Amino acid sequence: MESSGTPPVRAQHDIDRGAQHNRHRHYRYYDYLMAGFVTVLLCSNLIGPAKVSEVDFSWLPLIGGVLVFGAGNIFFPISYIFGDVLTEVYGYARARKVIWAGFFAIIFASIMSTIIIHLPMSGAEPFNVALQSSLETVFGNTWRIVVASILAFWVGDFVNAYVMAKMKLLTRGKHLWSRTIGSTLCGQFVDSIIFYPIAFYGIWENSTLGYVILFNGLFKITVEVIMTPVTYAVVGWLKKREGEDFYDTDTNFTPFSVSD
Repeated sequence: MESSGTPPVRAQHDIDRGAQHNRHRHYRYYDYLMAGFVTVLLCSNLIGPAKVSEVDFSWLPLIGGVLVFGAGNIFFPISYIFGDVLTEVYGYARARKVIWAGFFAIIFASIMSTIIIHLPMSGAEPFNVALQSSLETVFGNTWRIVVASILAFWVGDFVNAYVMAKMKLLTRGKHLWSRTIGSTLCGQFVDSIIFYPIAFYGIWENSTLGYVILFNGLFKITVEVIMTPVTYAVVGWLKKREGEDFYDTDTNFTPFSVSD
């Protein structure tokens, strides 16, 4: 099954002409996808990233055991699915805008949480003591975790969008599954390889770091594979409704821009 809206054979000059013609269009659903991407990104970074969960799979034959993982990782892969859809339908340049929006949203959330935690408490409200402790526990990440999270997201998402856009040209718009899984494989592993050493090197054992990087990468790829039918459906629907199937034939792939 191929992505909806992509003809089986498309001449290169038609691809070039379509990319140039559609570059400055306004789209009905692009802004909603941007809002969804930033929402998932903020929630996955603020709700549960410090919580370690475990699920007992000892009842399963052969592969049974206790699975230990960071709770925030359950929903973070959804942001990569958003990124895949944005790049596939609207192109790398518009996905780049969304990545920058998420980048500045994370920075603002980090600054806001730091300021609120360090503001002096009012002694007139006894509840503030318990609240302050809870805020420090949930939002008081160390500078290493904050820097690691921001940097890993920025690099990982740009790698994901770049690979997705380039693979679309190489496959001539065919085999959407290969692009979504391939780009996520690159982006998610880069994300994990950057985040965990910066955040926890010297705190965790090296063997633990390696295990967590490998597990989180495989987990996120698994989510992408499971969600592939949904991605196909969303991409096909958007291409039909927007009348767009963007090819990045003349795109400037620098991440340091927000222009189309």
